Amino acid sequence: MASFWRSTRFRVAVSAFVASALALGAVSVWFVLQARGRLEDAAVQLAGAHADAIVQLLNTGARPGDLPLLVRDSIYEVTDRSGRRVASCPALVGATLNLGGRWDVDRVQVVRPYQYDRSLPESVGCAPQLGGLDGDLRLHVVARVSGDSRYHVFAGVAVDEAGTAAVDSVRTALGFGVPAVALLIGVIAWLAVRRALRPVEAIRAEVAGIGAQDLGRRVPAPRSGDEIARLAGTMNSMLGRLDEAVARQSRFASDASHELRTPLASLRTQLEVLLAHPDRLDWRRACENALLDVTRLQELVADLVLLGKLDHGGPERLEPVALSEVVVAVAGGRDGVDVEVGATPVVLGHRARLERLVRNLVDNAQRHAVSRVVVTVSVVDGYALLVVDDDGPGIPEGERERVFDRFVRLDDARARDDGGSGLGLAIVADIVRVHGGTVLVDGGSRFVVRLPDLKTS
Repeated sequence: MASFWRSTRFRVAVSAFVASALALGAVSVWFVLQARGRLEDAAVQLAGAHADAIVQLLNTGARPGDLPLLVRDSIYEVTDRSGRRVASCPALVGATLNLGGRWDVDRVQVVRPYQYDRSLPESVGCAPQLGGLDGDLRLHVVARVSGDSRYHVFAGVAVDEAGTAAVDSVRTALGFGVPAVALLIGVIAWLAVRRALRPVEAIRAEVAGIGAQDLGRRVPAPRSGDEIARLAGTMNSMLGRLDEAVARQSRFASDASHELRTPLASLRTQLEVLLAHPDRLDWRRACENALLDVTRLQELVADLVLLGKLDHGGPERLEPVALSEVVVAVAGGRDGVDVEVGATPVVLGHRARLERLVRNLVDNAQRHAVSRVVVTVSVVDGYALLVVDDDGPGIPEGERERVFDRFVRLDDARARDDGGSGLGLAIVADIVRVHGGTVLVDGGSRFVVRLPDLKTS
């Protein structure tokens, strides 16, 4: 049950309910206030019109006593300069509409039922407006002054009762309707999120069932084309990369164990034969052969350690390195190797590993060259170019990408390269990768390395 309260669909549903309730509530309050304000503004405008009409009558010579005959259906009070009431409709008893000297403003006055008498003659003109009214009379009163300032006129108009009742009905309906609509929106949001997250649950269930031996499985990808579909695609891509990485590591472990087994078996055999026939074998020759096997094991382990470091990231410390200096230092003094430096590019890298890169490429070229190896350094389009070319038979076109895989040795290379482990070009590819460059085979026996040049970047 606790997981339900923490679920995404419940939180979204509650958020939708609260947000819609607040939004609808705010709109409802604004609507009711606007409607009530319009009714009150209409009452104020009507009261002002009545007051202006009475002032006009007084300005044309009418006497306050004639107003009950001239003004109908209006609630008003007229006072003289001293504040004495000279006319009113209805007849007020213990009440007044006088605003106390406030002119051209409106004020709400409440007249109690016992404060006016509809039976008196001066109340006759107001009888239609007061007919059937048994409660308080809430009036919006507006004040005016006659032209000669002899009289003060106060006119009052009650807010339309039918309009007020309608606004009250709307307010009541909104008071019940807003929570109901907000609840409906919350339920709809809950259902929509549950339906939208159904593929996510299917993805979660599938991923939960995938183990190390099931990396070939894939999560179901909906055809909606939305974020969930892209999530499923990303998950499948990740599973594909994991599957490839695990398969690669498995092949690597198998190949590494095979490569380690061969020199170990040779070393053990030599030692066993030497111990079994100490008088028949040349101890010095046997030790020399054992030393060769140990050296081969040491080099293979060193290569594996370097590959492991490269797999876990780039060099520990990068610094500007003159690539031409590295090439000259590694390949400059070798027999049959010509070094041509057309430029002096500077790359951001690890000098020892760049030396290893050049050494592996030159070693590989010398193993396969007939008579000559050419190493060229240049700068092209902002990249430092290292080219190692030999006059050997070259690599078949279909093998030019696979040759950079680990423990890959072509048949010709295996026949000619006694004791090679097949890690040299794999190390080259990884060193180039962590230095932000690329390496490829061009034309069969021409290796091209591209690294960013600091001098032109």
